[in-house]
Amino acid sequence: MSPAPSGRRPDSEGRLDQALLRRAPKVLLHDHLDGGLRPQTILELAAEQGYRGLPADDPGRLGEWFRRGADQGSLELYLETFEHTVAVMQTRPALIRVAAECAQDLAADGVVYAEVRYAPELSTAGGLSLDAVVDAIIEGFRIGSASVPGRPIVVRFLATAMRQADRAGEIAELALRHRDAGVVGFDIAGPEAGYPPGRFAEVFGRLVHASFHLTLHAGEGYGLPSIREALDLGAERLGHGVRIVDDIGQDAAGAPVLGRLAAYVRDRRIPLELCPTSNVHSGAAASIETHPFDLLRRLRFRVTVNTDNRLMSDVSLSSEFVALEAAFGLGIDEVEWLTLNAIKSAFLPFDERLAVITELIKPGFATLRQELAPGAQ
Repeated sequence: MSPAPSGRRPDSEGRLDQALLRRAPKVLLHDHLDGGLRPQTILELAAEQGYRGLPADDPGRLGEWFRRGADQGSLELYLETFEHTVAVMQTRPALIRVAAECAQDLAADGVVYAEVRYAPELSTAGGLSLDAVVDAIIEGFRIGSASVPGRPIVVRFLATAMRQADRAGEIAELALRHRDAGVVGFDIAGPEAGYPPGRFAEVFGRLVHASFHLTLHAGEGYGLPSIREALDLGAERLGHGVRIVDDIGQDAAGAPVLGRLAAYVRDRRIPLELCPTSNVHSGAAASIETHPFDLLRRLRFRVTVNTDNRLMSDVSLSSEFVALEAAFGLGIDEVEWLTLNAIKSAFLPFDERLAVITELIKPGFATLRQELAPGAQ
């Protein structure tokens, strides 16, 4: 389903508030496990593990510290806030709890399918093996997904390697070992500038040869060269990819003109995992109102909406849609279009994606559309 040509909500359609959007069946492709912990959980895990480095001792002040720390207009500074969440994710019980709560929180927000990513190498300081880390996270997703009555959700894991480390080969083999247990793809994350993914070209070649899915962080803290390199390495989706806008100019009449890379990304329907609020906090966009989301969706790129780090940016997927609705007047048809973009781009087998569409997304949006119809009570 394509958005209205004007890109604005029809006047006859009601406003999309957060309560309504929380009931919309949504799909999330870019969410970091270590960026979505509950502040209360961080405090309790820190007490259990004897970790004394937290900057606040109550949930409200701790949550506010994370939000202030992330909103500094720099990807590198944004990433520094993860020190404390990772510090309490060093035991099997902690990982199970964090993963279970992640699934519960997403389900409560109306997410019906999610791919959540994490770098297992970050949780080995306490003696856990890489395999043990993945086992614990997948178990947590299973427990959490089954514990929210009336809120169906499927959560899968994206195994992530850190750009600034040298363990990509290990993480790739780890992902392949667990591909039938819930690991559906591979990613690299961390600071983009100075750490080109090309140094792991052999690793990506191994994954492509094994018919394994790849989504690489690109086009967030660094520009078009990172996007070009990610595609050359076999990326099927672009983690963020917001800087593709750098390859879109204007003609004399002010109409958009796509450069060759932007045209390639659009023509090939390569998904963009846009994370609007996080993009503002990391400095990839100046504000929600000026975020390239508006241009990219009007030009019919394969745009998806995501959270990135729910704790650090104080967002949910519903609140991201609310912010975009306020800035750009999205209608329910366009929210459904964006959701379909996401499920079509998911690393779930085709028949399972189709089931999510026909059994959850289509019926769910049909119900909401009836509620928004003129005269509906």
